[in-house]
Amino acid sequence: MGYRFIFVPVGAIAIAGSAFAAEPAPTPPPVVPVFTWSGVYLGGQVGYAWGQDNVSWSGTANNLGLAGGSFGEGQQGVIGGARVGYNIQPNPWFVAGIEGSVDGTSLSKSVGVPLADFAGDTFGSMTASSNAGIQGSVRGRLGIAFDRILIFGTGGVAVTSFNSTYFDTTGFFTGVPGTNTTLSNTRAGFTFGGGIEYAITDNWSVQAEYRHSNFGHISDYPFANPNAFVLPAGGYVVAQHYLTENQVQVGFAYRFDMMVPPPPVVPPAQPIVTK
Repeated sequence: MGYRFIFVPVGAIAIAGSAFAAEPAPTPPPVVPVFTWSGVYLGGQVGYAWGQDNVSWSGTANNLGLAGGSFGEGQQGVIGGARVGYNIQPNPWFVAGIEGSVDGTSLSKSVGVPLADFAGDTFGSMTASSNAGIQGSVRGRLGIAFDRILIFGTGGVAVTSFNSTYFDTTGFFTGVPGTNTTLSNTRAGFTFGGGIEYAITDNWSVQAEYRHSNFGHISDYPFANPNAFVLPAGGYVVAQHYLTENQVQVGFAYRFDMMVPPPPVVPPAQPIVTK
């Protein structure tokens, strides 16, 4: 009787211990992947741009003597287009990349210019208008990432197409009222700015950006023979432009996933069997 009293508890303890030892180890929780800005992306942008075209002109006014002056054309309009780029994020906070963009613009301005010789005597007027067409840029980007928020600076080379139209309204230069000419130029300069970008999902992001561009000087010779710069009445005109531009744009981008190998597969834990 006493033997049975001792054996039953010992057997129960052995069976319970064997069952406990046979249970698999608990599976660790899945590791949540850290968000990264690395990858190739495509996007679009739209916004508002305003520029300044400061013009200095001089020449001979229809054989009436030397003439000259200056005027400004404050262009403004819509700007929008597309961009492509690549980011690399070597650590949780630093992001570097390169981006190219192409924009079409509606920037334009037309002004009436009273024309006078250097003595101050007014002989007529001219209408000058300018517009910027297609613009492009190739820029580097450096940023600081706060998980899905990226604050960045950008800078590089910018190119613009630029058209200028001159109307000799009163024949001041040519002797023929209403004579007009349009000159087209392509000018390269520099651009810089910065912005903020937010990743809505792992692939989609939105951003806001400001940039300033400087395209330097452009010289036009309106109403002139391109070989001799001679007007029909024997004079000449030269107009020097100095172009700067500011733009504010909002945009979106889709980032393609990087081709990274999958993490190694860890085999499930095997139950421990005791004999």
